[in-house]
Amino acid sequence: MKALVEFIAKSLVENPDQVEVRESQNGNRVRLELNVAKEDMGRVIGKNGRVANSIRTMLRVAAEREGKQATLDVMEP
Repeated sequence: MKALVEFIAKSLVENPDQVEVRESQNGNRVRLELNVAKEDMGRVIGKNGRVANSIRTMLRVAAEREGKQATLDVMEP
C-alpha cells in the first residue's frame, strides 16, 4: 500500500525526490502520511480535494484486498 501511494504521488508531482510516505500500523488498520514539496501540494490535493480523495479510494480498495483498513493523510510541509 505504501508503494502504491508513493508511485501515484511521484507520478503527479514535479519534485518526485521529495515525496515521502510514512506508514504506521495498529492491528489491521494502516495509517499513511504523505509529505511532498510545498509547491506540489496543489497537485496532490487537487481542486476541492478530488485528487487526494481519488488516491484514498484506491488505497481503500488495495487495503480491502488484504483484509485491512487504510487511511491517508496529506501532511503540510
